[in-house]
Amino acid sequence: MTGPGETGHDLTAQAVDSLAGCRDPRLRAVLTSLIRNLHHFAVETSLTDAEWFAGIRFLTAVGQISSDHRQEFILLSDTLGLSMLVDLINHGSGADVTESTVLGPFYVPDSPWRANGDAITEDLGENPLLVSGRVRDTTGRGLEGAVVDVWQNATNQLYAVQDEHQASDNLRGRFCTGPDGAFEFRTVRPVDYPIPDDGPVGHMLAATGRHPWRPAHIHLIVSATGHDPVTTHLFDSASRYLDSDVVFGVKPSLVRTFTEHDQTVEPPPPGITGRWCSVDVDIVLRPDAEESSD
Repeated sequence: MTGPGETGHDLTAQAVDSLAGCRDPRLRAVLTSLIRNLHHFAVETSLTDAEWFAGIRFLTAVGQISSDHRQEFILLSDTLGLSMLVDLINHGSGADVTESTVLGPFYVPDSPWRANGDAITEDLGENPLLVSGRVRDTTGRGLEGAVVDVWQNATNQLYAVQDEHQASDNLRGRFCTGPDGAFEFRTVRPVDYPIPDDGPVGHMLAATGRHPWRPAHIHLIVSATGHDPVTTHLFDSASRYLDSDVVFGVKPSLVRTFTEHDQTVEPPPPGITGRWCSVDVDIVLRPDAEESSD
């Protein structure tokens, strides 16, 4: 009975050689590495028939539960740390600019345009939050006309795309910065929430003793002409899950203190009543490499 030694090496070589006719050099390189690493994984773990088929069933289930409103493959990538690894490979540490993090599975393009100072929800509830900030370049110059695309979950822990009882544009909006790069909006203070754990990814987390929770945050995609866009988060420093984010998305530079205000001492801003919170965020964008070289 032969082991996986020479026979396995021969099979790996055959699979790699089958790509010889691939005309796209990048595709060929990626698939070559994928084949070699998959084969190495199987040999290293002495993968059994039953384990191989369990993996096939798992990936099939991930695809079957995915839809226009639920992207289970992104959840799988996120929870395995692959999404953040790709982010680090492509965007680095961002020492002089705002750091990026995962997009997440709940982004919806074409959020409604809103005026600076507007609320992104009709009900600010018991924990209203005023978010104000400025988008600037690496020299400190404010970027007029930058687009700040924001979205977050509601106090019931769900995003609008998950919840048929929320309006489709609830807690979503796009803002255009003023002459000094400033933007501002009213919202609710975000809360910790679990990623959807009723599907195959949730079953994987349970089987490996992991929790499904993400720390409270607001998503932002910020873009400006002549600059690289950034996909990032604004994390609440009060969250208990900052050190155990299920998708590994927390970077210390993205954590902010949400300042609590007492309306009896400090009058709330227009559109907010009662006790409220505020947070300031400075978004720094890197000049586009191609435009900078022109």
